[in-house]
Amino acid sequence: MDTIPGVGEHVLEGLEAAPGPAALHAVLARLMTALEEEASATGEAWALSGPRAEVIPGARNLARYLALRRRDLRPLQRALMPLGLSSLGRLESRVVPSLQAVRATLAVLAGLPQPTRPSIEDFFAGEKALARHTAQILGEATPQRPVGLLVTCPSEAAEAPDFLLALARRGVEAVRINCAHDDAAAWLRMIGHVRNAEAVTGHRMRVLMDLAGPKIRTGVLRLPKEDRRVRLGALLAVVPPGGLDDLPLDFTDFAAECSLAEAVGMVEPGQRVFVDDGKIGAVVERTEPWGLVARVTHVPEDGAKLKEEKGLNFPDTALRCAALSAKDHEDLDVVARHADGIGYSFVQSGEDVRLLQQELAARRPEDWRTLSLVLKVETTRAVRALPEIVMRAAAQQPTAIMIARGDLAVEIGFERMAEMQEEILWLGEAAHIPVIWATQVLESLVKNGKPVRGEMTDAAMAARAECIMLNKGPHLFAAIDALDVLLRRMGEHQRKKTPQLRRLTSW
Repeated sequence: MDTIPGVGEHVLEGLEAAPGPAALHAVLARLMTALEEEASATGEAWALSGPRAEVIPGARNLARYLALRRRDLRPLQRALMPLGLSSLGRLESRVVPSLQAVRATLAVLAGLPQPTRPSIEDFFAGEKALARHTAQILGEATPQRPVGLLVTCPSEAAEAPDFLLALARRGVEAVRINCAHDDAAAWLRMIGHVRNAEAVTGHRMRVLMDLAGPKIRTGVLRLPKEDRRVRLGALLAVVPPGGLDDLPLDFTDFAAECSLAEAVGMVEPGQRVFVDDGKIGAVVERTEPWGLVARVTHVPEDGAKLKEEKGLNFPDTALRCAALSAKDHEDLDVVARHADGIGYSFVQSGEDVRLLQQELAARRPEDWRTLSLVLKVETTRAVRALPEIVMRAAAQQPTAIMIARGDLAVEIGFERMAEMQEEILWLGEAAHIPVIWATQVLESLVKNGKPVRGEMTDAAMAARAECIMLNKGPHLFAAIDALDVLLRRMGEHQRKKTPQLRRLTSW
């Protein structure tokens, strides 16, 4: 039998194979008592403070949801289903009202005094809060399309007002400016084109500006003379910037500078390193005063080219470095004044949130809390701390979660990624916080003009988020049009985790 931690009893202890309403009523009573105790402790650990009292119900619901999902509830679900009751599989936004409703019905079936049954308003309050919080970041939803669109601006958008006009005419809710590219003058021209497009169409588009964060990329390289493709079993040295001259003369394998010097010294033997979105994977064999040496354990069959300016990931290493780089501090002078919201790259802790909010308050003291904050989940550490990160942010300003699937997949593994994007969707709904589904959405269509079957299915799955991000490419407008049609159709079939049983016309 599975147990419910904190209750001190088996979920179905003492119950027959098909437990009756009275026994299940008692189980739910014990479960709800335990949840309240654990949720209270979680809330105290978050130590939330801030002026946005509207997030308190979401924080409480999230704490209860986390307590609930630490348990294996499958036996309880199976016992409730034959009675025609909710199996609790769609309670993310309303943990206590869902449990109250089931328990009240069990009491009626068992002939017991009926406990509190939630009102209709209480039952759907979490859904309404999520919709409000989404509107704070993206504006009002486009009619018949329940999911917002966020589109990345290419560099050419600074000189092409028609690009932003075309987005506005397609009802795009928000545009993203990546501060890792271009400069402040180009960003301001893009924003000017956004405002002009709004004036022409009457359609408001939010401007989200992504801080670059600490770049962890390959720098200058040194390649073997014999074979310049990285192959299985090869050695790869990673050194700080300018560290190639410190390599021993007898080291003739591959070597690359790491743009973030302090990261090199934090890695330990046995930990993994990935290059270029995981194309090259290696395990650190030893560390030296001049850097680290890793053995390649994963690479395409015909090898791979080691290139400059490609991402470096250290998924097993607790990188203790500031989420705000020197460039970010400089960029914030523009971003804080002109953006509607900020994309926070490399955020990994509640303290990272506090530091950014401190910088925003210094630059825009009168109304910095009106700026929305999009938390980009990119690392294993961010996943572990996500509940605290989210609630620390939301206590001060409108907040959303972005599932940055590119970096995150490399960090946690592609096998875990599919599962994790589901869990983040559930966490966001439980906190009444919108989620943005990002990275490689309809990528083949955007780049080549023709979608592949798998990415259309992926886009359909993304319909359970509050917003989907599309990246730049020559066929972007075709992708927007296709995604708009897909989302309108999926909106008739699915609302978050709940199927919508509209009339079928295929048969």
